[in-house]
Parts: sequence; structure tokens; C-alpha cells
Amino acid sequence: MGYSSWSDSAYRTVSAGRSSSSSREIFKGTRAIDPLMDPNGVKVREARDSEHHPDSVPIIVAFDVTGSMGDIPTLFAQAWLGQLMKMLVEHGWVTDPQVLFAAVGDAVQDQAPLQIGQFESGLEMDMWLTRLWLEGAGGDAPESYLLPHWFAAHHTSVDAWEKRGKKGYLFTIGDARNKSLSASQVERVFGYTPDGPTDDQAVVAAAAERWELYHVLITRGRSPGKDLIDHWRGLLGDRVLVLSETSAICVLMGVVMGVKEGRIDVEAAAGALREAGMDGYGVDAVLATLG
Repeated sequence: MGYSSWSDSAYRTVSAGRSSSSSREIFKGTRAIDPLMDPNGVKVREARDSEHHPDSVPIIVAFDVTGSMGDIPTLFAQAWLGQLMKMLVEHGWVTDPQVLFAAVGDAVQDQAPLQIGQFESGLEMDMWLTRLWLEGAGGDAPESYLLPHWFAAHHTSVDAWEKRGKKGYLFTIGDARNKSLSASQVERVFGYTPDGPTDDQAVVAAAAERWELYHVLITRGRSPGKDLIDHWRGLLGDRVLVLSETSAICVLMGVVMGVKEGRIDVEAAAGALREAGMDGYGVDAVLATLG
């Protein structure tokens, strides 16, 4: 996948009028997982180079769609996807980005604890984004945020790594603690019994072999609490991005990738974050992850 190209004008045409549309209208009123986004039985999702995209960079953006978190994919569908791609493509922060959207819930309680699209370079990514089912079930309980890590480690095939030894990017976005996976949960979601360990450290380590891992911890102006931050740092180390102003999320992901790709320096990243509304403490915390 990922053979077309991004067009900002085409995206504006597709997304026109969504600012006044409800989530139900944008996401087509879905009441169940789209079969094309069901990971059960999926062998791999591919991100391949092409004539127009010879240096593809795979990017997975996995939204928590439980409780109040459904507003973030809605805002992405209304405008933020265009903002993100404009930064990556027009500013040149990432060469040939190929984005896959995913959704995360609770592997025990939810009907659709994981939904996965395809890696796309063009307007098709909007099609996959708006196929998401905002199930909204899990509330503030721990969510199964490592399901995308299992998927990335075991069900992706990407030229960036296979041809160039270059890692892709995996961002999970949520406001709760992680719920540890079990073999039975993996079997329920993916349709097979895993033959390896499913503990947090093993799942993260397997994903980290081929992916740069980040968690965007949404706080909405509240203190996340030391326990929650320590919980996530125990999983991902310094790759935890605490975000109070959700409107800055695209800039946050963009500058993280831009710095990692060597396309912008830390000073430019700090300026972009401040312009997006992040305070000095937040900017310093992000920059600390980029050292």
C-alpha cells in the first residue's frame, strides 16, 4: 500500500463541512468494527517503496477510542490530518510518510479492542481514518495500548526496515494506564495462540526492534499524577510525551519525527511547540525525549 501521493487541496475538498458535523456523521454512524479493519486473521500490513515514494517511512497512529477520547480522531478527521500531513510533506519533516491509523480499546471488555487500517501515502488514509468505530466503551480503566505494539512487531512488513534497516514510528494516544496482554487476549484479537511471551516488557521489546515507540499521554490541563507517568515510563522509558493542549498533538508528533529524521533541529522544534500553545515545561519535557 501507499502508492498514491498526498494532496492538501484534495483533502480540503473531502473534509469541507466536517467542522460542523457530528462524530456519527463523520464516521458513518458505524455501530460495529468495519470488517476491513478487523485484525483477526490479518497476516501483514505492508508499507512499500514506489517510484514516487522511494524512501517510504511507515507511521502508525493508534487512538484510544474509549470514553471521552473519541474527540481526538474526530478532530483528526475534521482538520488535524491535513495539519499533520502539511507539516510532514510540505515542510519536508519526513520523506515519503505512509500513515496507518488504528484504534485501541479494552482487550477483555470491548467488542473491537483493536482496529487497523492500511499504510497510505495519499487521501486513502482519510478513508481508513473515517472507517474507525468509536466504540467508546472502556472509560478511564486501563486500556490495551500494547495491542498496536503486538501488531507492529508481528503483522507488518515494511521496506524502510527490510531494505534500509530504518525504523518506523508508532504513536499510541491515550489518557489511561496500560492493561497487560495475555495469550488469551492475543488469541481473541488476532485469531491465533501466540508462541512467545505476552508480558509488557517482551511486547515492547519486540516492537522496539523495528519501530520508534512513543506514547502521547493526554492530560487536558490536569495533572497526570506521578504514578501514571511512572507507569508509562516503566514501559517506554523517556518516550512518554505528556500533552495538556490536545490541539498541539500534530505539531508534537511532527517535531518528534522531524528531529529524529534530522530534518529540523531542537531549537526549531521548541519554537514550533511553543507556537502550538505548549508551555515552557511541556516544551522542555518533549525536548528531553529527543536528546
